[in-house]
Amino acid sequence: MVTFKKAGHPMLGLFIGIISGVIQFFLLLKFTTSVTGGKAGGKTVIFAVTQFLLPLAVLILCALFLNANLMWVGIGMAAALIGSAIVKFVLLSKKDKK
Repeated sequence: MVTFKKAGHPMLGLFIGIISGVIQFFLLLKFTTSVTGGKAGGKTVIFAVTQFLLPLAVLILCALFLNANLMWVGIGMAAALIGSAIVKFVLLSKKDKK
């Protein structure tokens, strides 16, 4: 099995987590929009499956190759999901006030 040098810098794991968390939020947003809009079709299934597999794949790959940063990847994912939801909520509430 090929293993990479253990990365000791947590910023790499945090960066990977934030990027994958933002992508995960985008997929979740597309999935919920299509389901609540009544457009359940092939795209909806793809969004659902990708939404499930993306964090799993990222965490498994980081566990195999960057296991020293695994905690930071999880923190970045969670923070990006929560942060993206807050930003979306604020933008929608400002849009509704206009």
